[in-house]
Amino acid sequence: MRGDFRETLETFTNQFPDRDYTVEIVCPEFTSVCPKTGQPDFGTLTVTYIPDQRCVELKSLKLYLQQYRNEGIFYEHVTNRILDDLVAVLAPRRLQLTAAFTPRGGITTRVSALFVRDHQ
Repeated sequence: MRGDFRETLETFTNQFPDRDYTVEIVCPEFTSVCPKTGQPDFGTLTVTYIPDQRCVELKSLKLYLQQYRNEGIFYEHVTNRILDDLVAVLAPRRLQLTAAFTPRGGITTRVSALFVRDHQ
């Protein structure tokens, strides 16, 4: 069972909340563990978001992602879990997470998850 990694994430106030702008963060050294084989999985995470009131603090994001290093988790699950955690702390207007994992057994996997705030 996973710990509560979310509390590692820190934010800061967006000084331009009235403007739509895009933040793209690339994390080329993401690692987790295959829950079936116990072997390490390596991937590049790309977080693209339009902030509202909060932005993510990068050192805390790095420390948050490092907690997955020993976590046995499927690609699809880790991508959606990270998306959920970022959305929970940032409440962005839009956030997409793309996780591109290195080949394993001749198969390359890319998982993308998207959050778009409902404007009702």
